[in-house]
Amino acid sequence: MFGLSGEKLLLIGLIAIFVLGPERLPTYAQRLAQWIKKARVWLDGAQDRAKQELGDDFQDVDWKKMDPRQYDPRRIIRDALQEPATTATTSVVAAGEISRLEPGQPAPFDNEAT
Repeated sequence: MFGLSGEKLLLIGLIAIFVLGPERLPTYAQRLAQWIKKARVWLDGAQDRAKQELGDDFQDVDWKKMDPRQYDPRRIIRDALQEPATTATTSVVAAGEISRLEPGQPAPFDNEAT
C-alpha cells in the first residue's frame, strides 16, 4: 500500500519515537488508531451504499474484464477488420446499390421484403 514496505514502516516508527518522545507517543498512537477505525467505518458504509444503489446486478459484474489496461488498440483494430460484415454494413451497401439503379428497375432486395 502506497509503496511502503515493512522496513520503511519500521523506520517511520523509529523516527516517530524520537520526534514525539515517550510522553506523547501513546496519545498520538491512540489518535491514529481512532482515525483508522473511523476511516474503515466510513469506507464500509460507502461500499454498502454503493451496493444498495447499484442493485443486485452489480454483484455479477466481472471488473477484471473492464480493466482499461488490458485493451490493446492494435488488437481491437485487427479484430474489427477481420469481423464479417454486419447487417448495418449490408444495409449501407444495399442503399448504395439503390442509388445506382436505373429508373423503373426493381430493387435487388424487393423479393426479400415480401
